[in-house]
Order: sequence, then C-alpha cells, then structure tokens
Amino acid sequence: MGTNDPGMANPSCPLHPPVPRRRFVEFLLGGGILATFASFIYPVLRYFVPPPVAELGVDEVVATKVGELKPNSGMIFRFGSLPGLLILEADGTYRALSATCTHLGCTVQYRSDLREIWCPCHNGIYNLNGGNVSGPPPKPLTVFNVHVRGDEIFVSRNVEA
Repeated sequence: MGTNDPGMANPSCPLHPPVPRRRFVEFLLGGGILATFASFIYPVLRYFVPPPVAELGVDEVVATKVGELKPNSGMIFRFGSLPGLLILEADGTYRALSATCTHLGCTVQYRSDLREIWCPCHNGIYNLNGGNVSGPPPKPLTVFNVHVRGDEIFVSRNVEA
C-alpha cells in the first residue's frame, strides 16, 4: 500500500486529513462504560425511591355483584385509575384494599392458600388488614370500606375528618 491510500493517514495530502482513530475508539469505549454504569445505577435508585402515589379520582365504585366471588378468594377491580383488591373471606366478610404495592407500584395478589396478600415483584407480603408482614414494602396498603347494597358490592374510600 502506498502512502496515498485513502485508508491511511497521510499528513501531506490536504484532501485526506488524518483520521483520529484512537480518539474515536476512546469515545466508543467511554460511552459504553458510561451506559453500563447508568444501567446498573438506575434500577438501584428506582428500588430505593418508590414512585409517587397517584390520586384515585373517585370516592366510590361498584366492585362486583354479590355471588360473583367465591368464599376465600379475591379479585382485582378498578378503583378510579388504580387497581383495588376485593377479598371474600371464608366467613363471608368482605375486605377491600388498594392493590398497588407501596414499594414499586406492582399489583398485589390474594393468596387464598396462605390467607395473605402477596406482591410478586419483590416477594412483599401483607396481612388481610393491609399491614406489612415481610419484604421491602415501606408502608401498609390503603384499606377501603365495603358496603353491600342490593346485589352490588360498593367500595369507598375512608373519609378523613
């Protein structure tokens, strides 16, 4: 190859200035290291800083109809813009709670075999009153009021005086 080859840096040719290959490679490596560092730090920050709680938007909703829920089971229903969890205990008592985990906002589930509320994201566990039992959730679940009117089950927020 001669010195006038376009792939080679030729300081004497004004049409082909020297290509700073080393600087380009350093830029790529630096950008890759920075991106790797950010991809490790972001999940750690999201773990320690829970998301803001959204406003529910409504005070009362119809969760379901009487008879659609079997004893010792639970169902997810829409409470405004967020999910709620309605549980029918074996003794016929209804309980309603927010179905949004207080840790990272995942949707919780009722585990009828263990009679507990479980968050599948990081194995957080709540009791049937919404209290924290184990795992990373920082606060208990919000408890709602349940009213049976006719053949419908209404769920409402607690009104703070």
